[in-house]
Amino acid sequence: MNLIKTKIKGLVKLKPLIISDKRGSFIESYNKKSLDRLLGSKNFIQDNESESHKGVLRGLHFQRPPHTQSKLVRCVKGVVLDIALDLRKQSKTYGQYITMVLSSENKEQIFIPRGFAHGFIVMSEYAILSYKVDNYYNSKSEGGIIWNDPSLNIDWKINKNEIILSEKDAMLPTLNNFLSPF
Repeated sequence: MNLIKTKIKGLVKLKPLIISDKRGSFIESYNKKSLDRLLGSKNFIQDNESESHKGVLRGLHFQRPPHTQSKLVRCVKGVVLDIALDLRKQSKTYGQYITMVLSSENKEQIFIPRGFAHGFIVMSEYAILSYKVDNYYNSKSEGGIIWNDPSLNIDWKINKNEIILSEKDAMLPTLNNFLSPF
């Protein structure tokens, strides 16, 4: 597994070694020893999976302290545009984000540290996203930033009329109307 740093400290892309032959391919998607060597010790305690259709946008979500979560995210089927937004008040990159295409073809993963909001939009007809987290979900600690915040100006790479949102995600605050707990 190769670690590729992004412009935001702590936020990294992981590119697996893909072994292919006439039968298909093989990757090692998770190896605690390798990841601890690359990222420092992480204790992932829960695996989550979401299934979504084209145009579904989930996010930008986070868990407030003391239930904050680091995530190791990968797309098992299909293609998604993945977004990670830095919400760490003391960070030089507060309010900045990265976008990354995750797909079942490229098999890349993204490690998102605590203190980030995370979201994605499905670019293929259907997608399955799988991610490991290092803290349990707590409904009272959930929060988020609105997907179309004009100060962020995120290009979701899809016509806005095709976006499918939950009611809850449509009501999230902008970054300017948000007091970061991180």
